[in-house]
Amino acid sequence: MVSMFVALLALNVGAQQSSGVPNPHADVVSIGGSVTEIVVALGQQHRLKARDTSSSYPPDVMALPDVGYMRALSPEGVLSVGPSLILSEEGAGPVEALDVIRAADVAFVEVPNALDAEGILHKIEVIGAALDVPEKAGELKDEVDQSLAAAIGDADRPEAEKKRVLFVLSTEGGKINASGTGTAADAIIRMAGGVNAVTAYEGYKQITDEAVGLAAPDVILMMTRGGSHGVDNDALFEMPAIRLTPAAQARAVVRMDGLLLLGFGPRTAEAVRNLNAALYGDEA
Repeated sequence: MVSMFVALLALNVGAQQSSGVPNPHADVVSIGGSVTEIVVALGQQHRLKARDTSSSYPPDVMALPDVGYMRALSPEGVLSVGPSLILSEEGAGPVEALDVIRAADVAFVEVPNALDAEGILHKIEVIGAALDVPEKAGELKDEVDQSLAAAIGDADRPEAEKKRVLFVLSTEGGKINASGTGTAADAIIRMAGGVNAVTAYEGYKQITDEAVGLAAPDVILMMTRGGSHGVDNDALFEMPAIRLTPAAQARAVVRMDGLLLLGFGPRTAEAVRNLNAALYGDEA
């Protein structure tokens, strides 16, 4: 079944390739915002043929064809643009779609996720090797390593002075979905000199009003996105779960671009500095 589907897609890809593409050097589909950022940072943007929906930086990549959201891919969307290389962030899916994509006659490289500096550097190394630009990858690794070490060092402060930060993924249906440990949100909060207010579980979960109260966050951290992520400050601080927290009393909320904040790509030092400034800037 898979082989028949791949064969049909190959015919479609061949038809599209015969019509020509604007950039003859474009041969890569990049899946995952941080992966796309690294490709560009390596000076290989000219090779990008398409990207996934989460790839929104730098802004000009938005002009590329969109093959769909990385966790809801379709083989047709990815393979129909005719790539010779697919760079995919770990966690893309669904599994059935990836099985078909991997069975196609296209090089597929999975880029491991990262939650620390070492992981980001490994991402760069993997992508640099896949694009055959190891020297550029080495230069970028050195640059990112130095800038991130400096940002984390500058953000460090005594434990007693650190603010408790609650990362709220969504408020859909009036329920708080928040980050526990082992997430990108947990990692960036710690890098930026804060304390994750929720440590009782791993991952992102919906939590009770009582649990939010016990977390006693000094600051609420959210992504600047629409939908359930876009609740305004008045509505946020009037939610029963949040109303009595120190964050609500101080009306302390920080909103940052999701890809910058959680992408763990080459701009992570910027994310650390921005979040640290938002948490402590008025006190500095």
